[in-house]
Amino acid sequence: MATNPLKHPLFRQSLVAIIWLWAVSRLGQSLTDLGPWYRALAQPDWRPPDWAFGVVWSTIFVLLGIAGVMAWRRAGSPGRQIQLIALLAINSMLHVLWSFLFFTAQRPDWAMIELGFLWLSVLSLVFAFWRISTLAGLLLLPYIVWVTIAGALNWSVMQLNAPFG
Repeated sequence: MATNPLKHPLFRQSLVAIIWLWAVSRLGQSLTDLGPWYRALAQPDWRPPDWAFGVVWSTIFVLLGIAGVMAWRRAGSPGRQIQLIALLAINSMLHVLWSFLFFTAQRPDWAMIELGFLWLSVLSLVFAFWRISTLAGLLLLPYIVWVTIAGALNWSVMQLNAPFG
């Protein structure tokens, strides 16, 4: 007797991860306006090309989804699962908030402050996932590297274009 794959817990958990990450990504994208204000900003010479941001963020979200499902499945207790959900929710909020501050509010200075919290939230995810699954933690290393690069880019944009507000 065959079982319905749609009822398998891994399928349902993966679907939840996909929907969550898609929603966070879409919300962040909706707040990212590469219009005249952004185009007028002086950028450092080392800034990656526009297309790279979509490729990198898509990769990071896929890795985060895989790592999240792995950590969730291996968490071992509902309390630990709730901790993971809380860390992911905080990280998602901070991810979207950075886009709002930088692009919508046009405040790279405020975004730079917020980015410190975003970076700490990614580091928290790395450690929390690592404790549960080394592989899940390793899958998040590109995320912290990219947020570090984004921080350097944010700082450079601030320095080249200040003051704001």
